[in-house]
Amino acid sequence: MPIVYKEDVIPTAEQVIILYNNAGLPRPTGDAERIKKMYAHSNLVITAWDGATLVGVSRCITDWCWSCYLADLAVQPGYQKEGIGKKLIELTREKAGEQTMVLLLSVPEAMTYYPKVGFTKEERAFASYRKI
Repeated sequence: MPIVYKEDVIPTAEQVIILYNNAGLPRPTGDAERIKKMYAHSNLVITAWDGATLVGVSRCITDWCWSCYLADLAVQPGYQKEGIGKKLIELTREKAGEQTMVLLLSVPEAMTYYPKVGFTKEERAFASYRKI
């Protein structure tokens, strides 16, 4: 069955938690309410589906004209290296628009992935980390 990409479907917290845990994405997966809030307050979510199974997601916060923060990019391990992450990024860039910069913070394990899909490593970022 081919992978189907959707912009109009927000996955359940349970689907997201399974995906994040399987993909090793460090998110608060023990707190379903916080996951729900993360998605409720995101304004660009693109998902990848194999039938009824969520196999990938791109979750963003954007103003649609200057910047788009790619907060989460995750692909189920059994579906990695099939171009799903690259396609999710491509659809994110397309939806965000030509005037909009897409930026992200990478987990250490993905630092070599992002240059392969068109991102430039930056040395000028700052973070004020959350307390919990």
